[in-house]
Amino acid sequence: MEPLGDRPFPPGDYPLVVVGSGPGALQVSYSLRRLGIDHALISADDRPGGMFLRFPFFQRLLSWTKPYAPVPRGTRAYERYDWNSLIGEEPAHRAIQAELMDGSSEFPSRPEMEASLSEFVRRSELPIRFGCTWQATRAEGDGFVLETTDGEYRAKHVVFAVGVAEAFTPDLPGREHVAHYVATRPAESYAGQRLFIIGKQNSGFELASGLLSWASRIVLASPRPAKLSVQTNSLAGIRARYVQPVEDRFMGGGVFILDAAIDGVERIGDGFLVRTRASDGSGSLDIEADEVFAATGFTAPLRDLPALGVATFGQSRLPAQTPFWESASVPNIHFAGTITMGAAGLKKNGVGGTGAVQGARYNARILARSLAERHFGVAVPREVVAPGAVVDRLLEEASDAPELWNQKGYLARVVLAGPDGPYDDGILPLQAFVDGDGADGAAMTLEGDADGSIRPVAYIRRGGAISEVTLDPEPLHDFRSSTDGRRRLSEALRGVLP
Repeated sequence: MEPLGDRPFPPGDYPLVVVGSGPGALQVSYSLRRLGIDHALISADDRPGGMFLRFPFFQRLLSWTKPYAPVPRGTRAYERYDWNSLIGEEPAHRAIQAELMDGSSEFPSRPEMEASLSEFVRRSELPIRFGCTWQATRAEGDGFVLETTDGEYRAKHVVFAVGVAEAFTPDLPGREHVAHYVATRPAESYAGQRLFIIGKQNSGFELASGLLSWASRIVLASPRPAKLSVQTNSLAGIRARYVQPVEDRFMGGGVFILDAAIDGVERIGDGFLVRTRASDGSGSLDIEADEVFAATGFTAPLRDLPALGVATFGQSRLPAQTPFWESASVPNIHFAGTITMGAAGLKKNGVGGTGAVQGARYNARILARSLAERHFGVAVPREVVAPGAVVDRLLEEASDAPELWNQKGYLARVVLAGPDGPYDDGILPLQAFVDGDGADGAAMTLEGDADGSIRPVAYIRRGGAISEVTLDPEPLHDFRSSTDGRRRLSEALRGVLP
């Protein structure tokens, strides 16, 4: 069914429906259109942006875009330095974020990110049916019916790109006295107050940093110590940029960071009493506060999908997914955007894939290709690699590929043996290659180890068996320059790829 008028995609039958208009939905829809896959794109919002229409509350992103990088803006290599732009096929669709930044920071503001997504939609002429809220889902035949505020949509395949943005507050005594991060008021309204923040993840430190100038005292508490992302080699920990101002004030007084469980919150007069219990068993402590926040994260707004059989896990209720972001329990239900954190990959060295924009945009492109090939009969061309050039290809990708740098240990460049010689199978989830039983070949990825070093790792499939070759790190991350690495990789590929 073709788009109609100002509100495209009226209710009806479609081969595929994408739900959402945040970065994940926009990227997967754009990529599907470039592959010629007819589909509807619907969104409850009134404009593009997803969670960036509201968050982060204090307006500055954690993901960077470097306007002046060592490589030309708009090239594939530049994506490594631009974590926020969506990936376009035409020059006008690339590196949009850098054009819209005011130069005050390499970290875009929330309005700048929102503007970048809207500009991507405008330039690519991506049709979206806004103001169409997905309400319920039911199985019908070999597909699904989406009940929306505009009517019913029928499709065999559905991609849910609905984010992880439903506020989660733990069930504890006095929960009704606790305001979630999403209900934060303007900073000046907390002037002179004693604040207690439950949680020591990104949103907790963001609140603390944003309110330092106004609060008289801030306490952050949760049972486990905070881990910086520079320690975990991923975005799974706290970004140090949020911690620095809190740490400075911690040293000077007025800020306290506790490893403690929260046993309950009670109202006392015009304020509250927070009852805590130290994680090391040293005792309990009651702390008075004027405001209590829950910076305890978000859940995926899956509505009735679990009742339909979609398996979920963890506090965030992430759907369990295959390496290609399909529900592990209900075929033909797929996911894009932040929610793809539910496919963690191999988690080598404890690091999984990221659902942040810089990683999820590549997931969405791969998902679009997978859908096109598996279900819509589209044959995406593969590039033939000249004999003797496989090692060069793999080392070049380890040095420059933004997909590998932004999804370490999760995405890989795959080269397979074919009847007419080696061919490039593209960027794919590493787990799909390792767990697969296809042709012999190699998958090059990057992995961070415990001391923070970044190393190329080639996974080689020979007769169904997988072996690994870990190369040494390079000071400037140019792995093409290593004679030893080239020799070891060549030896490992002998008899597999010429």
